[in-house]
Amino acid sequence: MICSLKKSTDTDDGQTTVDEPQLLPGLPNHLAQVILSTVRPSLLSAVCRQWRHLIYTPCFPPFLSLYAIVANNNNNNIGKPHLSDSVDFFTFDPISSKWTILPPPVTDPPFRLLHRHPSFISRTLTIQSLTVAGCLVLIAATGHKFLPGLSHPLVFDPSSGEWCLGPPLANPRRWCAAGCFRDTMYVASGVGGHYCGDVARMVEKWEVKRSGHCDKLSDLRDEWRWEEVAGLKDGRFSREAVEAVGYKGKICMVNVKGNAAGKEGAVYDVERNQWEKMSTGMVSGWNGAVGVAEGVMYVVDEEKGGVRKYDDENDCWQEVIEGSELLKGAEQMAVGGGKICVITGGGGRITVVDVVAEPVRMWVVDPPRPESEVISVHILRRPCNRL
Repeated sequence: MICSLKKSTDTDDGQTTVDEPQLLPGLPNHLAQVILSTVRPSLLSAVCRQWRHLIYTPCFPPFLSLYAIVANNNNNNIGKPHLSDSVDFFTFDPISSKWTILPPPVTDPPFRLLHRHPSFISRTLTIQSLTVAGCLVLIAATGHKFLPGLSHPLVFDPSSGEWCLGPPLANPRRWCAAGCFRDTMYVASGVGGHYCGDVARMVEKWEVKRSGHCDKLSDLRDEWRWEEVAGLKDGRFSREAVEAVGYKGKICMVNVKGNAAGKEGAVYDVERNQWEKMSTGMVSGWNGAVGVAEGVMYVVDEEKGGVRKYDDENDCWQEVIEGSELLKGAEQMAVGGGKICVITGGGGRITVVDVVAEPVRMWVVDPPRPESEVISVHILRRPCNRL
């Protein structure tokens, strides 16, 4: 897309003229925009105000930003300590190093999701989310009376800056396994209002693809459907929230986090519509938060704080970073743009690892609010300029 950087100015005689400052001397701006779009936004931003303005215009390819879902745990309601039903959504601009709050989803009735409750001293009520087709999707959570909090997926589209509802879930659930491969989302197992064996074994998929004749995702609602696929052999994946990852044509997941006893892995072959047992090497090294980007699967060891990547040819994990205090206790991670973003410190810290840099670089991004707990992070294109 080619756009103008024109701006209006008032002259001394009261007339308005239009100026178009040159981006590159000797070149028309439409050609300069093409050239500058190949340069990293962080480099352009450091040169001059004019180029810094350019990277936020529609004509510049949108750069990747960090998204965070946070729970506000400073609820001061009398008699309800630690009751958290306020969830906010933020995006972090890596160029300006600033957090911006996103508009909340508009639902009827207004959605209220529980993350902590005084009846559960040490257990959090997971709010599950993932990225698919370039969008942020909330898929499962706990509402009041401990029932499933989402009857439809909630979808945020960065290109429009708007939320919309996905297709209705036949069985709204909590503590399910959720993941995606390419533009298709998969939901497996889970618990509804109570345990049901059929739901615990059920697996469904939703193709979140864009259509050429639609500018907004919400225009596709009539075309969206959940489709049941091959189910699990049992309900062992309904014990807790599971992050499934898409890796080389397969959906991979384990039933419990970390090095807990009884850990089992399952792999769904997308083309064959068939479940198989996870290889020994993959499941043995799956001892923390896992993410996939550019065909590489990474794990952050929650005990030692090390980062490893999976070698499928030899069924083993190769070390990327030795143990780091910043990465110990990893709870959830997002991978993209050569970066790994990891939630640590009980949701109070986001550690960023640049796995492309040599040597590997690491730094900390403070949460949007000191009193908030980061539930999950995602890497997506920056939201549209209307935000």
